[in-house]
Amino acid sequence: MALFDSGATLADRFRNHAGNNTHLYGYAMRGMADDWEGGGPVRQICAGYEEVPDGSALQLRLLAGVFRLVLTGQAPELERFYPCLGGTSPAAEAWPVLRQVIADHVDQLRTALETAPQTNEVGRSAALLAGLFDVVAASGCRRIRLLELGASAGLNLLVDAYGYSGAGWRWGSGTSPVQLPGCIEGQVHPQNFTITERRGCDLHPVDPAREEGRVLLTSFVWPFDLARHRRLAAALEVAAAGENPVVDEAPAGRWLGEQLEADRGGAEETLTVVWQSITQLYWPAEEVSRVRATLADHGARRPLAHVAMEYDPLAPRHAKPRLSTELWQPQLLDHPRQRLIATAHDHGLPVRLVSEG
Repeated sequence: MALFDSGATLADRFRNHAGNNTHLYGYAMRGMADDWEGGGPVRQICAGYEEVPDGSALQLRLLAGVFRLVLTGQAPELERFYPCLGGTSPAAEAWPVLRQVIADHVDQLRTALETAPQTNEVGRSAALLAGLFDVVAASGCRRIRLLELGASAGLNLLVDAYGYSGAGWRWGSGTSPVQLPGCIEGQVHPQNFTITERRGCDLHPVDPAREEGRVLLTSFVWPFDLARHRRLAAALEVAAAGENPVVDEAPAGRWLGEQLEADRGGAEETLTVVWQSITQLYWPAEEVSRVRATLADHGARRPLAHVAMEYDPLAPRHAKPRLSTELWQPQLLDHPRQRLIATAHDHGLPVRLVSEG
């Protein structure tokens, strides 16, 4: 699902993503498209990237690179256009200033294109929680070993350190800086469980304990989305106050195989849950196949659950991500229990449960 980032040329892709939006990035991406066609600094920065696959989001990599210049004090003239930094100047006036910053930092911004989007969106923890409620209720197992594919900084692995609530229910920490009220819509059946182990992998892990990592994550959150900035800042506060989960630098398929082979069980039953969110579109086809085969092979031998929040590649352009679960219990069934349990916003909130009827 990368239709927001498709087109015959990079300019087409930038305009396709911008649409008619009148926010800062709408004006910026339309300006970038014109500049690319006119042979300006955007064209210079993007040279050699003309044939990148759909979904590479080159425009977001460039804009995040510019945002990092602002966040690190290298482009103070842009601060007045960034609401998350207190800016109130009209977005329609930003492009000439932004273009000059781009022209002044060509080498830095060309390097920025090497970094794929990394938001580590904490709103997706609500989707993970809904999935955990489902597999815990179905399996009866309340000890969870949590593995995340594409974990970035591991902020969603801290799912039980946040607070969640809705009509008639509450789960998690009531004192956490991260509170997600109304995060799940529908008939919620909270379940008690304990996460006994948590670990993730990513091709480019981000360390939330370092300023460089915090700036990187912040730079990929659109600067006018103030709720997301508050949520990220709160999650980074949680991460700073505790011991962060390990996120290994590794591709998903190989790492998953190694982790599942290490799952030897114990005297007290623990269910391994593999979790991923909006990461599959960045995997090559062979990686998708390897992950699927690894899950099926292990699930045929041991209890295993998979919670995934991903786009349906066959769905219409504006379809929301689907939240699905799979549960293997080879001692009871010779096939996995598969359920579509919800749809979700791209950033996780809200999660809308599918009717059980």
